[in-house]
Parts: sequence; C-alpha cells; structure tokens
Amino acid sequence: MEAPLSAVSSLSAVSQGVLSRARTSIWRWDPTEDLSANVLDLGTGMPVVFLHGLVGLNEHWDAVVERVNNRVRCVLFQLPLLQLRRDDCSIHGATRLTEQFLRETMNEPVVLVGNSFGGHVALRLALEAPELVRGLVLAGSSGLIEKSMVSDIQLRPSREWLSRKIGELFYDQCHMREADLDRAFKELSDRGGARAMVKLSRSARRDHLGERIGEIAAPTLLIWGKQDIVTPPEAAEGFKRMIRRSKLVWFDRCGHAPMIEQPDQFAEALLAFSDELRTGGVRA
Repeated sequence: MEAPLSAVSSLSAVSQGVLSRARTSIWRWDPTEDLSANVLDLGTGMPVVFLHGLVGLNEHWDAVVERVNNRVRCVLFQLPLLQLRRDDCSIHGATRLTEQFLRETMNEPVVLVGNSFGGHVALRLALEAPELVRGLVLAGSSGLIEKSMVSDIQLRPSREWLSRKIGELFYDQCHMREADLDRAFKELSDRGGARAMVKLSRSARRDHLGERIGEIAAPTLLIWGKQDIVTPPEAAEGFKRMIRRSKLVWFDRCGHAPMIEQPDQFAEALLAFSDELRTGGVRA
C-alpha cells in the first residue's frame, strides 16, 4: 500500500530484520504455470495465516509479525493477485487458491488474518471450508460494505491517481511509502495488471455476502480503524451484528490498514485473541 512522501519507514527496517529470519518458500497451484505465491513462515505454536489486500504484500504485516512471532506461528501468504487471469482472477478464484494452499501445506485449522480483499477471502473460507478455520481476524474487510479504490481507474493509471487512491487507505499519510507507489505504478502500467485490478475489485464488490455472514461459526476478532473510508465503520458494525461469536476493537486515528498504522495495538489484540482460542475462552 502506500505513496509519495516518506523516505525509509520503520516498516522497511523491520522488513530487513524479522522476516529475514523467516523460512521462505514458493507455492505453485499448477505445476504447468509459471505463477507462484511467496510464503514466509516464522515462529512456532498456533498457526496464523496472514492474507493481504489487493495492493498488499507480505511485508505489510512485518511490524505485527515482529511483535507476535514469539508466541504464534506466522505464515504470510502472498498471492500474485494482479498477475491472475481467467477464472483465477476473482474473489472466488483467490479463495479457491488459498483453500488449496491451506489443504496442501497446513496440518491443522488456522487463524486467518485478512486485510481488505484478504479479509473477504477469509470470510469465504470460513463459510465454504469451516474445517480449515480456527478463528478469523478481519481488518477493514470487504464483503459487506466497500467503497472501491478503483471506481475511476484508467487502463493506464497515472502516478498522481495512484498516489491519491493509495493515500486514501491511511489516516496519516506519513505511513505511505515511495517504494510501494513505485511498485503499484509499475504493475498497473501493464494493461494486464490494470485489468486484473478492475476485475478483482468488481468481483469482490459483486460478492456481497449479506445474510450469509450470519452462518459464520468461527470466533472472530474485528479490528477496525475509526477513520477507514474504504470499508467504513458501519461495515465493522454490520459484521459485529451478524457474526455471533465476534468482538470489535476500534483503533482511533487509523484508516484502512491498521496493521501498518497501529501495529502495537494490532499485535496486542491478536495475541489476546489467540490466547482465548488456545484456552477455550472464546464463547458463543
């Protein structure tokens, strides 16, 4: 996620530290394809799988992972979303690929931590493959109410357009990173990448889960920025109302990416939730 101002952020420093110690691997869902997902695995204990948003990367979870990997096993799963094509290029395709990854690589139910599009994938997995999901942590998840960042996207978006749109993800734009803006501009300057962005976003917006959300049985922690304008506070309140075993934690002075803007609070909430799952303290 990020943008035009800052130089080297603290997140970049973390990236060079904690994740450099992670076990790294490449996961391919089809041996005949060149496309693959990057996987980072760090720590031991209860498995927690992190799912990024449309313009996200594994490293956007770095600051949280740094704070929790001594108590839970952190698995960061980075799908090349803007390189997906055909049926894979949809919320259903991304869910299918993530389910395949979990079935092939994890030997027990996991806690899914998803931001934005990644939260939507986590919701679908909790509905379609509940046996794989021990718990959900949703941060700015789509699936109920979303104001798309690509509503006015051009097939060759300008750097200025990207700077403005990515900036909307944050309450405080000091968290935006020049390197992320450069990456997004490069990926979306490719016609295939821009089309994938539009297709994925439209697919997620059409996939309004509505009353199906009430079917989710997994204990759920909702982490929401009070100043999130992409998935606004009423989305969090809707999830809280419909998911029976859910808890909502608000972060003030925080937008759509709480793991970047408020990593200390995010880590604290995640660890408390994992402790409750471990001890059976989460009740209906």
